[in-house]
Amino acid sequence: MNTNIAISIKNVKKTLQNLEILKGISFDVEMGDIFGYLGPNGAGKTTTIRILLGLFQADSGKLEILGQDIKLSQTRSKIGFVLDKDGLYDNMTAEENLEFYARIYGLPENSKRIIELLSMVKLEKRAMDKIGAFSKGMRQRLALARAMVHEPEVLILDEPTAGVDPSGQMEIRQMMIDMARKKSKTIFLSSHNLDEVQRICNRIALIDRGEIKLYGELASLREGMSKRIIVIETAGNIGEPLLADLKGMPHLGLQEMKENSLIFSPGEGTGTSDIISILAGRGVRIERASKKEASLEEMYSAILKETESQ
Repeated sequence: MNTNIAISIKNVKKTLQNLEILKGISFDVEMGDIFGYLGPNGAGKTTTIRILLGLFQADSGKLEILGQDIKLSQTRSKIGFVLDKDGLYDNMTAEENLEFYARIYGLPENSKRIIELLSMVKLEKRAMDKIGAFSKGMRQRLALARAMVHEPEVLILDEPTAGVDPSGQMEIRQMMIDMARKKSKTIFLSSHNLDEVQRICNRIALIDRGEIKLYGELASLREGMSKRIIVIETAGNIGEPLLADLKGMPHLGLQEMKENSLIFSPGEGTGTSDIISILAGRGVRIERASKKEASLEEMYSAILKETESQ
């Protein structure tokens, strides 16, 4: 058993209503990861989460959390989760909600622990307030505290910042970072917010149409794509005739021109020096050449476009 693996998914398949939702997906989430799970609506993210939480059973394949079968009660007790419905009760106070879930998990009464959790999500001053009047952001923060009541080792979070205002999103993102770094939790984060994932996740998997299309260290994936994007800054504007000429050389992979910058995604065997040589030979004054770091949004878009074209 690899003790560094928090979640292991191997060749998992699932069919619902005669539709194959998961087509043999495989990936690992390592201990301490903030792992981003991405994909468009209907890609299979929610089905994956429901299988991890034991709400669905996979048709085939193998799933383990912390090296144990997910069907075991001792395995499920090591998981905390926040889903689209926060599971909170409006007619209870923040404190009462956490006490209620502590009893569900069979934990002894511990008021100090409850206050610590409320303090962790910056709600200690609202402990005695009924949560029916809480904002979306406050409810999501309380839901995070609820997920932590039983000190789980793994947190599964489904869109925890959806519908939350920008300042609330920042607070929740910082809480996730603190949980991973200070509390040594492993976080599996399903999100449509690509900027959020790029900010806090160290590893990702992109699922589309039930298949994993991209998986690995986010920094390495971005670096790999960045090698194919070259930005040339020129001293002046490029005329239309020259632009047409450059577009007629497909191996250069001219993508666009922004002000005085030309952006290329060259084919195999064509490098920065080749592009500079061609431009200089046509009288273009070059001020700077650099490799552009690909954003997660660019990677996401490129993978989905590639899938659509197949």
